[in-house]
Amino acid sequence: QVQLVESGGGLVQPGGSLRLSCVASGSISSINAMGWYRQAPGKERELVATIPRGGRINYADFVKGRFTIARDNAKNTVYLRMNSLKPEDTAVYYCNANIVPSGWPYYAMDHWGNGTLVTVSS
Repeated sequence: QVQLVESGGGLVQPGGSLRLSCVASGSISSINAMGWYRQAPGKERELVATIPRGGRINYADFVKGRFTIARDNAKNTVYLRMNSLKPEDTAVYYCNANIVPSGWPYYAMDHWGNGTLVTVSS
């Protein structure tokens, strides 16, 4: 069983910063791409940033220059550093990872965390 657990959300004032973390645990052989998505009230879930195990990082246009994604493969962890936060960044942020399990079914599958709420408000 694989589990993703996010942390680091909370209430922050406009212009402030937060760092989100997501740890993958369980029967893991390897992790391919990891990423962050978000869903604001009344809106569809959207991509924020993805980071492959090797290769080019991808950011949504609305976070370029403000957010930074990074990963620690030894810790099975992905981070999202968010600077210059705006009220429109308010959303539940979800971690996603494409994981190859160490047991059945032995092929890569996408996994999601339960999300962490980020509220940007004065």
